[in-house]
Amino acid sequence: MDKEFTDENLLLVAQAYADFLTKEARAGKTSRVVIGYDLRRNSDHFAKLFSEVLAANGLEVLLATCPCPTPAVSYTILKEKFNGGVAITASHNPPDYNGVKLKTDFGGSAEKNITDAVERWFGKNQVLRKPSVSGKVETRDLNKRYLEYLKAYLDLSVIRSAPYRVLIDSMHGVGARHIEEMLSGGKIQVTTVRGERDVTFGGYAPEPIPKNLAPSVALMKKDGYDLCVATDGDADRVGALRPGGEFISPGTILSLILLHMVQDMKKTGSVVTTVSNTALIYRVAHKLGLKVHETPIGFKYVCDIMRRENVLIGGEESGGIGFQNYLYERDGMLSGLLLMEMMAVRKQSFEEILRSVEKEFGKLFYVRNDIDYPNELKPKLFAALEKKPSFDLKGHALKDIRTQDGVKYVLDDDSWLLFRLSGTEPILRIYSEGSSQGLAESLVKQGRDFAFGLS
Repeated sequence: MDKEFTDENLLLVAQAYADFLTKEARAGKTSRVVIGYDLRRNSDHFAKLFSEVLAANGLEVLLATCPCPTPAVSYTILKEKFNGGVAITASHNPPDYNGVKLKTDFGGSAEKNITDAVERWFGKNQVLRKPSVSGKVETRDLNKRYLEYLKAYLDLSVIRSAPYRVLIDSMHGVGARHIEEMLSGGKIQVTTVRGERDVTFGGYAPEPIPKNLAPSVALMKKDGYDLCVATDGDADRVGALRPGGEFISPGTILSLILLHMVQDMKKTGSVVTTVSNTALIYRVAHKLGLKVHETPIGFKYVCDIMRRENVLIGGEESGGIGFQNYLYERDGMLSGLLLMEMMAVRKQSFEEILRSVEKEFGKLFYVRNDIDYPNELKPKLFAALEKKPSFDLKGHALKDIRTQDGVKYVLDDDSWLLFRLSGTEPILRIYSEGSSQGLAESLVKQGRDFAFGLS
């Protein structure tokens, strides 16, 4: 914000989106668009600007009256048959960022062909903007109907009756105190931290990964909570901590919910996972007899398969998980609540469930290293990686090399090492998962040394 993300540039995006809808996607037809926004600095202002441009171009607009999770925008599109939507949010990115998420008529993220088409309209026409357009901009709280829909997916009475202590870390995002409020009045004790607005996000990026969850890790170590659920800035991603403060990867969360949906809820369907997600998903799906699809990173790829076949659950390593018969979108709050429902239905603590899964399927260890990397070396790095560089695999054989999104080495025990460029930040990500913490850390270190050893 105040650099690339300015009023002027936002207005260009809004006009391009209006041109795309009125002149290309729905030429000659009136489009209805919903706009929501998060708690970042000036997000409400940017949302209002966007609505004024769309309205001035003849579109009918529903503008949120208060901050809302991105899934609330998706819900409104899908259930009220809007032609598209906009969420003003930078999601999990640092406090000084903001962004525009475009949503399609099914509530999912716009595919690349749509974002490319919108970009082609940049600067083609003068920005039309009328600060007050009578009858074109309706306003409403988008949270109420969305939260009722979310609650209907769950057995809230079972969750409320469970005698657990749960910590909710909203990371100063739009998750706020929603979970605490919907579970109030029962035996379960829910405590929310970082539930108030803070445009600096307490000095952290609102991404539920270990380095950003230090306040909750400290509470988990000393206060005896059974589970911590964390949601990101726009509440479409989830993270979790077990008693003692150990981070539970989103892939493990997906695997647990998969077991709950099949074994407790008696559902079935295929599973979708992105290339950087845990091998545990494959192990669990294999036991349950379910087909697994592996996609490039990005929930839009998960969503594409969800729209084409009966997908039970699909998700990303970054914490975005989608569910059968729900929305074509991630939902961090629902993910956390399904973990609580699993505990309540099984009458087991989160720790008991985790230990049982680790005993049956093995415990895997995950490491991710994000590094600034020179642009001029990136093509050379990936060309070299595809030629099978010699890493010390600690006695393991290289089983496969996958190149659908970056370069991924898969070992004979399901351990893996992945190199990938971020799609939202100018960094190189090196990921690994190993059968031991030492193996995962060693693979990442070797990958980093190799990347910086190129000249």
